[in-house]
Amino acid sequence: MAEFRMPSLGADMEFGTLHEWYVQPGDRVQRGQVIAQVETEKGVIEVEVWEEGVVTQLLAEPGTELPVGAVLAILQTADEPEPIAAPEKTAVSTLTEPHPMDQKPLVAKANGRTHPRPKISPAARKRAQELGVDLSKLTGKVIGLTDVEQAAAQKAAPATPHITPVARKMAEKLGVDWQQLTGTGNHGAICKEDIEQAAQPEPTPEPTAKPAPQPDPADFQTGMRRAIARAMARANADIPHYYLETRINMAPALAWLEGENLKRPLKDRLLTAVLLIKAVARALGEVPALNGYWRDDEHQPQEAIHIGFAIALRQGGLIAPAIHHADLKSLDELMAALRDLIMRTRNGRLRGSEMTDATITLTNLGDLGVEKVFGVIYPPQVALVGFGKISDQVWVENGMIGVRPVLTATLAADHRATDGRIGGKFLDLLKKYLEEPAWMGDA
Repeated sequence: MAEFRMPSLGADMEFGTLHEWYVQPGDRVQRGQVIAQVETEKGVIEVEVWEEGVVTQLLAEPGTELPVGAVLAILQTADEPEPIAAPEKTAVSTLTEPHPMDQKPLVAKANGRTHPRPKISPAARKRAQELGVDLSKLTGKVIGLTDVEQAAAQKAAPATPHITPVARKMAEKLGVDWQQLTGTGNHGAICKEDIEQAAQPEPTPEPTAKPAPQPDPADFQTGMRRAIARAMARANADIPHYYLETRINMAPALAWLEGENLKRPLKDRLLTAVLLIKAVARALGEVPALNGYWRDDEHQPQEAIHIGFAIALRQGGLIAPAIHHADLKSLDELMAALRDLIMRTRNGRLRGSEMTDATITLTNLGDLGVEKVFGVIYPPQVALVGFGKISDQVWVENGMIGVRPVLTATLAADHRATDGRIGGKFLDLLKKYLEEPAWMGDA
């Protein structure tokens, strides 16, 4: 048997909400198949399964918030006998230890009868503590977030106010909704004076009166911003950064790109960003120490090169999903992958592996006029490459002064994993690949 668990879709993720199942008990699944959607502070992510077999149980209902690592489903793997019948969905199960309230006895007595004690999800228990909801007063086999929030709303709802018979009759005659009034009579009762006051027409506002200013949504921190803030705070606190930069003469690369694009229809033309991605991937192939993670207090270089490409979202915020095996893709394949990744990122259709597999991040702010980018490494990665805008600058070559289109490339790296010499070697190779683009014709 295999367990499909709530994945960690970022270093800052603690909880996720199951958004939708794509499978049912009895369905056969393949390795890498998307079987669910999970909602995080960064959006809705499609999650793959990494076991081959048959789904036997779905242990979480859509809409349930669960911690990272919680068991969402049970699979019977390919090397086990086929299940006789797929059981029905069961209640939420997590990795957390049972709460004392969930231990035996499994029944509670009320009015001389015994009733099964409901199962309470950790997220619901936490929310109940925040809202002051007494869980012992809730009924049902499984108590989730929705049950707790409904109970809190009922608790907060005001009781129906008391109204005198005279006031009630007057309210019916004048068409006043007395249930919305606050009484001024004895013990808060609504009296006829309250009805008469409510029946008075509201004064007409002055023509010059201006409407009250509405709050600007941009003034509120979104979940995305909070998630980014947590990750960057952790990175600044835990990672000893060092920074390097170099200037690159982009004239040869741009000349090659212009000539190549003239041969292509508009829809098949390449962007400068594709050349940058490919050059970074080639340089990492020769300096693999920058391609990997810092985990469990040790450096873990990775063989596969998955470049996280920073993409701005329409609603605000930034996300850096991975372009898998960037070193093995041709320029055309990289262009297609980049277009697809940007479209799915902005439409909320990313996959879990694209959120977790990046071995290094590339950020390009040149389109915004930024000259240099000094980024913050996204843990557990050990490096980030930044590109600014390509601008005409003074350039000395072979003793001659001229003007060239120059790009500033920066490297932010983790000093626990590498040092300035390794970082310098990487930037030197990156510069070489962009200034000597002979390889691009075969890429």
